[in-house]
Amino acid sequence: MKVPFGTITVTESARRRITEALDSGRLTQGRFVRELEERFAGLCGVKHAVAVSSGADALTLALAALHDRGARPGDEVIVPALSFAATGNAVLAARFKPVFVDVRRDTLNIDPDMIEAAVTERTRAIVAAHLMGKPADMDRINEIAERHGLFVVEDAAEAHGALYKGRPAGSLGRAAAFSLYAAHAVSAVEGGVITTNDEDLARILRSLRAHGRACDCAECVLSAAGEPCPRRFETEGGQDIRFHFPRIGYSSKMNELEAAVGLGCLDVYEEISARRRENIGYALSQFSRLAPHLYTIREEPWETIGPHALPIILSEKAPFGRAELARRLEENGVETRTLFESMPTQCPGFAFLGYRPGDFPEAEYLGRRGLHVGVHQDLGTRHMEHVISTLARFLETRP
Repeated sequence: MKVPFGTITVTESARRRITEALDSGRLTQGRFVRELEERFAGLCGVKHAVAVSSGADALTLALAALHDRGARPGDEVIVPALSFAATGNAVLAARFKPVFVDVRRDTLNIDPDMIEAAVTERTRAIVAAHLMGKPADMDRINEIAERHGLFVVEDAAEAHGALYKGRPAGSLGRAAAFSLYAAHAVSAVEGGVITTNDEDLARILRSLRAHGRACDCAECVLSAAGEPCPRRFETEGGQDIRFHFPRIGYSSKMNELEAAVGLGCLDVYEEISARRRENIGYALSQFSRLAPHLYTIREEPWETIGPHALPIILSEKAPFGRAELARRLEENGVETRTLFESMPTQCPGFAFLGYRPGDFPEAEYLGRRGLHVGVHQDLGTRHMEHVISTLARFLETRP
């Protein structure tokens, strides 16, 4: 049996939209992108969504918007030490310094007890990543942020469909960054979305994704051929608003073909989400069969884990290594991914920041001893049982 890590759903409605876009000749950002933004905002229960070219760009722009609110290059952003490298990369791309905080081994997420010690007079934001779709402790994080006047951005790349105390991921901070990469529940092949209830922030984000230009309307009629924009020459001096740049920006727009694929996923989102929830729910319910050598995250009564993937973590007493376990899974058709790394101490790209091995023991442990497998919509309970049974048979051969 094959259990691939990821998949992408390209619906018939997506194919029709792609054909329509191709026939129209309008392939850059247009009405399909705007429709995706409106529907994604509704999915997260927020007022605004801004579509961009990747999840990394979504987080970068959400942080870069702080420059409009007084932040300066080199100011600090608190980040969990364990995450996909894009989390740390985005802080640097936004011209800030990442300040890493260790995670909790049982949740995979930033340890709220350690955040406050990392706050300095130059701290401007906290990034709360919902790793593997498990919501971070947002009440604690928001309390700390409010006490210190900090901006909270959810890294919700893996948290499609996650709920925290009845509220959806994407509505729990000042802004949230989602990835629409191929492995995610809502995919545009590539792409990302920033969600927020802050109208002014949404306006800044629309500018940032287009090189920082002054053109920042939610409904930009410049995108419709032949319809002149009434604001086009309103700038002081009468220059074209499309070529006036009040802030440093990025080239991060989503195109119509990507939006067409994303809209197709939204058309069947309930079915995709239900299958993923069924798969991860079954796997979590069976995981006790693998104790004490293997463990995973737990879904608490106040949360719903976004069904992105199933983490598998080796206990300290496991008499085998991750490579051996991954090899057995792969030999039995189960595709695996490592559970990321401690960015500051296990990713050489971040070495210039001066952290040393041992500074983040929990993140480093997970970076050495964790992996994850898929739970996506093209799988079913029999695939999850194959994963659990393969792991159980492997453990039977161990002392």
